[in-house]
Amino acid sequence: MALKKREEYLAALKEMRPNIYKFGELIEDVTSHPATKRTVESHALNIDASHDPELAELYTTESIFTGERIHRWNSMMQSSADLITNMDMKRQNYRRTGSCTGGVCVGWNAQNVMWAVTHDMDEEYGTNYQERLNNWILGSQEKGLVVAGALTDAKGNRSLKPSQQDDLDLNLRIKEVREDGIIIRGAKLMICGVAASQEIFLLPGGAYKESDKDFALACVVPRDIEGLTIVEATRPGDRRDLEDTADGEVPKTGITQGILLFEDVFVPNERVFMCGEWKYSLKAIQYFTANYRACIGACVAGQGDVMIGASVLSARSNGLSMKTFTNKLVDMSIKNQVTYGLGVGACAVGFQHPSGSFVADPITAHTNKVMVATLPYETKRLTQEIGGGMVETGCMPSYLDFTSPEYGDLLHKYYKAGSGSADTRYKIARLAEWLTIGGGVPGCMHGGGSPDGAKLIVRLSTPFEEYVNYAKDLMGIEEDVAEPQK
Repeated sequence: MALKKREEYLAALKEMRPNIYKFGELIEDVTSHPATKRTVESHALNIDASHDPELAELYTTESIFTGERIHRWNSMMQSSADLITNMDMKRQNYRRTGSCTGGVCVGWNAQNVMWAVTHDMDEEYGTNYQERLNNWILGSQEKGLVVAGALTDAKGNRSLKPSQQDDLDLNLRIKEVREDGIIIRGAKLMICGVAASQEIFLLPGGAYKESDKDFALACVVPRDIEGLTIVEATRPGDRRDLEDTADGEVPKTGITQGILLFEDVFVPNERVFMCGEWKYSLKAIQYFTANYRACIGACVAGQGDVMIGASVLSARSNGLSMKTFTNKLVDMSIKNQVTYGLGVGACAVGFQHPSGSFVADPITAHTNKVMVATLPYETKRLTQEIGGGMVETGCMPSYLDFTSPEYGDLLHKYYKAGSGSADTRYKIARLAEWLTIGGGVPGCMHGGGSPDGAKLIVRLSTPFEEYVNYAKDLMGIEEDVAEPQK
């Protein structure tokens, strides 16, 4: 059965070897521990959606290999429509969870990208990488796996290449190649949804030259594989989230970021899809970032939708009509549609790789990344502005104080404003805070790479001289207007 149910998903997570730490504590059960249960819940909502008559068409699809109905995040994306549906699912995820669900996002993109790259490597080198990947994908579809994806290395000194670092482990590397597999060592940082995932798809963290071939690595590993230690990152409000009363402070959903520490981890050959083929690391990065940076426009739009909703509720709970803030709310909606629309555009004018994988248009996708690193922050500012001082200054008591039997009734009295209870006004303010400066903030600036990197791709992809010729032709200019020499 390819479509798993919530209880099966949670049971699978419970059976995994504990290897995740936070605040110095080993997390025995990610499904119930306060530090990880919210990200698990976010991902479980995707499982639920696969069985919801109103959402199943979006969250499931037919396997191109077996014809069986599968979770969409285990599928192959072979058309612009597939990529756009990827976006629509992500926007819906943000509306339902308020934050990122990386385990049904990055690994999905990684498998599709590597389907194209393994095709090209096999064609040139006579390897059997795509056959290995095909077998893994079939297993992933059958098991309905939730798979995180990991690209970002520790990197070390940014002015040095991986092979020039004093410590080679600063970039995940192939330490040893054996007849039956490889030994890998190093780290991957800032990886979303790891605690809620069953496996992790590892991709090269950069475009490498031959001197860095040991870092040209793509494989997939179980989240609880021997030799892997995971440390959960922290963010503002994490300590508060751990309180028993946290459900009054933050949503029941959320995301966590993992730091992956690989210490001589053995990966069998059937799970290895790139092993030193350095010149194909560039293609892996190009294809991955094109698709990811197109689709992230839907992620921030989805959270922007929630911010609009929170802002309307903020106004009403403060005793004001939403009409008071019409211009601001419309501006927020426009910003949401800009990133979503650019992403759709990148998908619509993309291209199909000979392997069947569909790749978004690079220049439009990377333009979208620049917008994603800009527009959502204005939406957040407007959310704070409409929400008032409770949101922006954080001047609220804890929920323990708010529900205190000694003085809680007084706090309720003085926090009551417009329609709705003081409790509702408090929770809406906390939600707006969570969305704008707390755990709900997605990686707008650096998620999927930096905006400066995106601008570099836009610069390299823009045919400036072709545009010059358009201008010259319109005015009949035949003279060569040369670029000044330094």
